[in-house]
Amino acid sequence: MHNNYYFLRQLAARLESALNGFTLVSSFSQEKDELVIEFNNGARSFFIKASFRPELQCLSFPATYHRARKNSVDLFPEVLMRKVEGIRTFSNERSLGLQLSDGWLLIFKMHGKQGNVLLAQGDQVHGVFRHNFPADRTLRPSSLDREIQWNMNDLPDNPEAWKQRFVTFGKPVWDYLDEKGFDGSPASAKEQLVIQVRALLENPSYYVVESGDTLRLSLLPVSNGARSFHDPLEAANAFFQRYHFRHSFAREKETLMSSLRGRIRQSQTFIANTQRRLSELLADNHYTRWADLIMANLHRLNTGMTEASLEDFQEPGTLVVVKLRKELTPQKNAEVYYRKAKNQSVERDNLSQSLKQKQAELAGLLQREAAVASCADRESLTPLVEAIGSPAKEKAKREALPYRSYEVSGFTILVGKNAAANDELTLRHTYKEDLWLHARDVAGSHVVIKHQAGKTFPKNVIDSAASLAAWHSRRKNESLCPVSVTPVKYVRKRKGDPPGTVVLQQEKVVLVPPRSPEEFATKS
Repeated sequence: MHNNYYFLRQLAARLESALNGFTLVSSFSQEKDELVIEFNNGARSFFIKASFRPELQCLSFPATYHRARKNSVDLFPEVLMRKVEGIRTFSNERSLGLQLSDGWLLIFKMHGKQGNVLLAQGDQVHGVFRHNFPADRTLRPSSLDREIQWNMNDLPDNPEAWKQRFVTFGKPVWDYLDEKGFDGSPASAKEQLVIQVRALLENPSYYVVESGDTLRLSLLPVSNGARSFHDPLEAANAFFQRYHFRHSFAREKETLMSSLRGRIRQSQTFIANTQRRLSELLADNHYTRWADLIMANLHRLNTGMTEASLEDFQEPGTLVVVKLRKELTPQKNAEVYYRKAKNQSVERDNLSQSLKQKQAELAGLLQREAAVASCADRESLTPLVEAIGSPAKEKAKREALPYRSYEVSGFTILVGKNAAANDELTLRHTYKEDLWLHARDVAGSHVVIKHQAGKTFPKNVIDSAASLAAWHSRRKNESLCPVSVTPVKYVRKRKGDPPGTVVLQQEKVVLVPPRSPEEFATKS
């Protein structure tokens, strides 16, 4: 009922005394849908804050207000230094007006999500705070007054007819009357209930009521342990402060939940991709098989051959076509395949280790998600924020870095965000042993695989990084993209070159399909 006609009437009477002898000294906005007006009487200031946010539309009266030096705009300059001459109420309407000298009227039209502040002189509106309601510009202040016929003799027993006539009550009052048995009562009893509730609304106490997820300001007696007030200004401030506290808690909780859900999805995607790749590697032993067949048939093979059909050990009578590099001897070809088989084995080990780590991380994230979901107040949420980390701080930290970070088989892959960030990544966040990648002959992000001491770069990691480089380039929509690969020590930046432009002293080129970053796990 914080915007109810009966509450605004009480508020207007209280403001009449509170603003006696005050002058409007500033009117400004520094947040969307929030207007602050300052009054001063030479000794102190009095503030009115009109909030029209989607989640809450109300008036509050902060004791102090610190105006920001930036992103603040002055409004309604016509009434600066005008004295307050009184408070205007509108009959049966959810609005009140501050009467200022020279006939100016500042109207607080508290119509929920269509609420607004209007500046008028006489019966003409000269300015509005919220410009998305064109009808407010042509509104005549005198039209805000509405008459209600309080004679109830002509009303039928139908409750809807009563609700249509006494529209100023609003839903909270009708809910209260329903609790008193209004709907099932005869017309005479309905009349008595209306008379009783009007008496309560005309001389109310104020209650800030909390029930589950609901918070409301009531002018009617409540049976639970609600906070009660006798001053409408105090009640309005208590309601706003409590709502802000609850809303900020809910928003912080939802932000934390959203961050956790995002990390859970990334972990699940990483696990699914890793399991798929690991299954492929476990099922693929053809390199070892080919190498063994070559070694068993050295006497039949010669340098210069490009392939050979050899009988399979595992299935006698079945021929296996083995590819050969003609410039290598048969024994060297076997060594190449043994080396590839070893690399596959290393990749399987790395993937298995990464999979276990990510599964453990996912289990921890799911536990934290359940813990956050069960939090009912800020006291229980604060330790989890400290343990998990503030999403806002993590976002700010990520945005401050010139790269996005991914993880493949335990290796960290960094992707530059733009041309200037490419330079910063390559020149300030790399070591000479790191591997550098870039889509060939087109603009795109610099990509870096961080070196790990004692480890070579697995082929799947190089291919993954190359696919990211292809995705973050102008070849993103091609089926295959050539990508330059070279250690960072062979990357040079010439003085005067545009941002992101470098020279490679040597390179290898791999051909890979572009792959979306969503297929990779973001590194925490």
